[in-house]
Amino acid sequence: MGDASRVRYSILAMLFLVTSLNYADRATLSIAGPDLAKQLGLSAVAMGYIFSAFGWAYVAGQIPGGLLLDRFGSKNVYTLSILAWSAVTLLQGSVGRCPASVAVVVLFSLRLVLGLAESPSFPANSRIVAAWFPTPERGTAAAIFNSAQYFSTVLFAPLTGWITHALGWQYVFLVMGGLGMLLIVPWRNIVYNPREHPRIKRAELHWIEQGGGLVDMDRAPGAGPRQSGPQWFYLKQLLANRMLLGVYIGQYCITTLTYFFLTWFPVYLVQGRGMSILTAGFVASLPALCGFFGGVVGGLFSDFMLHRGWSLAAARKTPIVLGMLLSVSMIACNYVRADWMVVGIMSLAFLGKGIGSLGWAVVSDTLPKQSAGLSGGLFNMFGNTAAITTPIVIGYIVEGTGSFRGALVFVAANALTAIICYLVVVGEIKRVEFR
Repeated sequence: MGDASRVRYSILAMLFLVTSLNYADRATLSIAGPDLAKQLGLSAVAMGYIFSAFGWAYVAGQIPGGLLLDRFGSKNVYTLSILAWSAVTLLQGSVGRCPASVAVVVLFSLRLVLGLAESPSFPANSRIVAAWFPTPERGTAAAIFNSAQYFSTVLFAPLTGWITHALGWQYVFLVMGGLGMLLIVPWRNIVYNPREHPRIKRAELHWIEQGGGLVDMDRAPGAGPRQSGPQWFYLKQLLANRMLLGVYIGQYCITTLTYFFLTWFPVYLVQGRGMSILTAGFVASLPALCGFFGGVVGGLFSDFMLHRGWSLAAARKTPIVLGMLLSVSMIACNYVRADWMVVGIMSLAFLGKGIGSLGWAVVSDTLPKQSAGLSGGLFNMFGNTAAITTPIVIGYIVEGTGSFRGALVFVAANALTAIICYLVVVGEIKRVEFR
């Protein structure tokens, strides 16, 4: 590209930062959970339902969020999303002032609103990557913004663990909500559509466009009318596509692993392994660091395979299958006693989870031009149904058996199912064209 600009990397850096905070805000309850549950007298099943509240609204908001993105564009909808989820995070810090019976209802309600506020975020990430990155770079770009979920734990789990230990669980929500409010300013100043960006050079725009980047997805003001939004018959065609159904179900299974780590993993360390909350906060960051590394490696490996002439399907499926095989190793935690071995096994499982987290790259490769937001929203809706089921199922398993052994088997079984989906159901990976 010669002396062309590299503006797309600043866009990706901003997506990474915002997504890190996004995941930190949805995971605050997992660190604050043990102290909060003790104060409010909550059982494992009750905590499972409260953990799941985010997922109910997050899933319900995916298709409406995708429609809003297609109608009003990624930047504006994302700005409102950051503002709303940060405000709700701040409000969660005041739950302890309510009577215990009322506090449970208030906390559940706030987690519902948080899920709704965050629902456009990942479909927007996918739209922005599809607009700003050519196909040979898209796997790495999608893997980098997706790996923010692991970096979030690396950075914020020790911080929130320390805050909970030193100041109390309420301050976790106050600090994280305040950081979100501050982030809105750089977001508005850095993120633009490709044709609107004040610093982009023609060579970079040409490189992106020629490589398959959807640079006109969000039209600039004055460039003509924006699409009125996708028609509902697009939804029927998306659901009738075997490739996409395989990707959607596979993503549900992979996201089950995500929400185990986001919700029950710190509780597992405290209740199942007898660690302190402070120790659990730091220990949780070690597997997450492996997940972050694996996420970046998975994207780079996938794009490397593309550059070496492998088909798109092989380049995307290979890291997913290998990663999920590594994740199954978490079952070994049921057969070891030493804490350091548990941390090592979970780090290996989290490494695999990171390598296999290429679903958003597949979405960017396949989303139809006419309804990118709807397609991403539908994918995220399927995937994050696991945000509802995972906390509840694990809550019942732990309550019913008195241990986490069955919970680890449940999570590992989902990793195996994801492998089956990608090997048997998905088939060729290609961009969807509506009839």
